[in-house]
Amino acid sequence: MLSRLLPLMLALLLALPAHAITVIRDAEIERSLKEIAKPVLRAAGLGTNSVRILVIQDNSLNAFVVDSRHIFVHSGLIMRLKRPEALQAVLAHEIAHIANGHLVRRAGNARTASRVAAIGLALSVAAAAKGEGEAAIGLAAGSAGSARRVFFAHTRAEEASADQSALRYMASAGIDPAAMNDILDLFRGQEALRSNRQDPYARTHPLTADRLRAVRGYVAGLKARTRPASAETVYWYNRMEAKLQGFLQNSKTVLRRPEAKGNGETAVLRRAVAYHRRPAAAKALKEMNTLLKLRPRDPYYHELRGQILLESRNTAAAVQSYRNAVNLARGEPLILAGLGKALLAANTKASNAEALRVLNTARGRDPGDPVMLRNLALAHAKNGQNAMASVATAERYLVIGRFNEAELHSKRALGALPRGSQGWLRAQDVLSTAKAAPKKRRR
Repeated sequence: MLSRLLPLMLALLLALPAHAITVIRDAEIERSLKEIAKPVLRAAGLGTNSVRILVIQDNSLNAFVVDSRHIFVHSGLIMRLKRPEALQAVLAHEIAHIANGHLVRRAGNARTASRVAAIGLALSVAAAAKGEGEAAIGLAAGSAGSARRVFFAHTRAEEASADQSALRYMASAGIDPAAMNDILDLFRGQEALRSNRQDPYARTHPLTADRLRAVRGYVAGLKARTRPASAETVYWYNRMEAKLQGFLQNSKTVLRRPEAKGNGETAVLRRAVAYHRRPAAAKALKEMNTLLKLRPRDPYYHELRGQILLESRNTAAAVQSYRNAVNLARGEPLILAGLGKALLAANTKASNAEALRVLNTARGRDPGDPVMLRNLALAHAKNGQNAMASVATAERYLVIGRFNEAELHSKRALGALPRGSQGWLRAQDVLSTAKAAPKKRRR
């Protein structure tokens, strides 16, 4: 799988400016976004698994599409919204850009169509990452950067088209279309500001007075039978909000808020995360035990408990929690990668051998995760497979755009592996892609 992605990874890195971004990789948050988007995707005639929604850690307000399979939303926008319908309105607008073919037409007309198409890949899952980041929530700090404004800026005609389509999707799904006004109200007056003071959404999605009037008129004219957001949508929205706030905001502030009080599930989740970040492991684990009594078969709570235990250096218990999570999550690659990391921390001959198997499986399902690739290289090394460790290291350096190091490690692997073997072919892919990198982007 990686061999098919490498040229596009390289093209993505070359197409984007060197400005760091942070993509949040967390299985629970990604599941939440999937559940929230389902009714909109169905209404748009798209498969519920056809689009992946990822969160960029950024306090500014923005959301954008990069191809027909990926939507990115800034954490700042999510945490500014007051209800799940507002987030569904954001997603409906971006889904409309996909369904209406705006990116396809732009790519077809652009001189740099190949680079535009490459931007859309977004590394399939994480838009390039460095692999350190904050372990707490699976953050990957990358060097690929935010997209070029000229590419992501939509025309006013496209915005009008996307608005109308999004409102139709919402009405068809029974979602209150007036939630679109929640979004537009956030950005009123942005166009009067200097561009460097505007939120990115306002720069890439023209917000004219005519557009605002058109949306409000269209909403008023819809004879939609709306209903409150479903209990399932509200539930996953609240879990995502609790986790994002717990990890991204000051822990003392989180604990003082009314939302963190009482015995409600999301209040307990907020406290568990906030205590973990303080750090106060005993208090965090007590809250996790409460959550697991409420939902003993929830893989994400087992995963979070495993993370807290691992980062508190209780390795044996962490491994067991991750095993429980893996068994309940049906092979979710991010959770598999967590189990592999915990097994490496156990550092026995048996655990290192198992870690290698687990991480190879995770790589097969999510080949662009640099945190996993770093741990995979360590697992190969601990199992005496130094040449394969070089392969995984070369792949990680390629993903994060460090082409000289990728070339160095791929050559090291090629010199030690049997010609034509799977590892040799992977190293050859890295080498050919790294060599194609322009010198000005080499590091």
